[in-house]
Amino acid sequence: MPETGKWQVRWQSAVRSARSASRAAVRSAQTAVDATQQAWHATPRHTQQTWRLTAVSAATGLAVAIVAVAASGPWDSGQRTAERAEAAAMDGASGEHHVQGPRPAPSAPPVLPALGGRVPGPAGRGAAPAPTDAGLADALAPLLKDPALGPLRTASVLDVAAGREVFGDGQGKAATPASTVKLATAVAALSARGPDHRIDTTVVLAGKNRIVLVGGGDPTLTARAPRPGAGEQPANLRTLADATARALKKRHLAKISLGYDTSAYTGPTEHPIGPNENIAPVTALMTDEARLDDSEHGTAPRDTDPARTAAHTFADLLHDRGITVDGDPSGAKAPKKPVRIAAVHSLPLSALVERMLTYSDNDIAEALARQTALATRRPASFTGAGKAVRTALQREHLPLSGAVFEDGSGLDRDDKVTAALLSRLLLHASSPDHPALRPVVTGLPVAAFTGTLSNRYRGQSAGAGAVRAKTGTLTGVNTLAGTVVDADGRLLVFSFMTTGTTDPQGAQEALDKLASAVANCGCR
Repeated sequence: MPETGKWQVRWQSAVRSARSASRAAVRSAQTAVDATQQAWHATPRHTQQTWRLTAVSAATGLAVAIVAVAASGPWDSGQRTAERAEAAAMDGASGEHHVQGPRPAPSAPPVLPALGGRVPGPAGRGAAPAPTDAGLADALAPLLKDPALGPLRTASVLDVAAGREVFGDGQGKAATPASTVKLATAVAALSARGPDHRIDTTVVLAGKNRIVLVGGGDPTLTARAPRPGAGEQPANLRTLADATARALKKRHLAKISLGYDTSAYTGPTEHPIGPNENIAPVTALMTDEARLDDSEHGTAPRDTDPARTAAHTFADLLHDRGITVDGDPSGAKAPKKPVRIAAVHSLPLSALVERMLTYSDNDIAEALARQTALATRRPASFTGAGKAVRTALQREHLPLSGAVFEDGSGLDRDDKVTAALLSRLLLHASSPDHPALRPVVTGLPVAAFTGTLSNRYRGQSAGAGAVRAKTGTLTGVNTLAGTVVDADGRLLVFSFMTTGTTDPQGAQEALDKLASAVANCGCR
């Protein structure tokens, strides 16, 4: 054990040295205190009062600063320190570039502009230097030649403050957007319904001893127990059963029959791609997105008849509350002038949009497209919803040349949009003139941290934490559209699309490099 012995000797020596240094420091400090006291007593009274005021002011200022920092959270240079630490840990974990030793953690610029492009400075709006068309072309054009991209590759980058395109390549060519079509669905739904709209699930009387459970199209309605300590939560079938049982008991009804109404939606319930773990049958009544496991997002096995299952679950909940349901629940139509006895309400549309974009939730996307149809008095079907989305975007004066909306989720390969439309949708949502559309931007996944971008941008310090974007992926199709603040603090929106890819991972990395290049670019 020779190494252990040497270590112990060194440790004891270090302890003795530390104790000696500590005693010396105490003696020095005491000497300084004595000198300070002597100087204080020798100072005139009015000078002492001035010093007191100065000390109190300094202490007050320090307290205010501490409170401000605590209130604003652990921020450093415009970015949460926890995020920077995670980005630093990720940096170098994957990707092409590896270096010896630690590298700086990715950090946002010292001052991030608010959405809409206002940057502090003498020039006000747009004070950060704008990138030039030629500068961006020098940075992006070579990356668009990456062989991992398919034969059709298009791009559009807009300067938010100026409201103009600063880079474009094939931006007017329509291509399959995959899930980035959800940006169009989000803008259309928020425009038609407003961010505060909530979707109701209700129970109405339909005769002396009969009630009907009426679906309003809330895909986030849950039958699971509420999570303790969480903030505002999705509408809950248990809460609806509580209210229904109370209302029935007030009417002295302990035994009823139950029907369920899904007539808010019309047309086929099955998506054109057929049964798929990416999406449930599209119906106005379901719980937990018809998932047959405990997941909350992502792929999962789905119930083939979500409405019937939801009604049976509701019947069981009523039984637990002392109400007997006679027979099996059956499909029904609520009376034209129903007497509502209970209702629950979804989270506001703004929250549904954010969840849809963060997790690329197909069920919410189809529901929001149908809410757009209902708002514009069109049939809430795949066809009616597609027409309603187009109408809503036309009213916003967005460029719809070549656009085709076959669904709200982007699972249909017949959907078509241009890179110009995707970037304009983001510009529209970023504008201070359209605050109702802000959830389109706040719901975007954050590179290397949240949603569908949580496992991307590893090792790309310029993009991690800075790029916020909606992803789109189908076989042979890869898209990316979002926002980024460049190296000069200028807010830009972008869209990159490619079709005909054969290497999905390589295509994603190529698109990520394009967005990171914008983040890293002053490009003047």
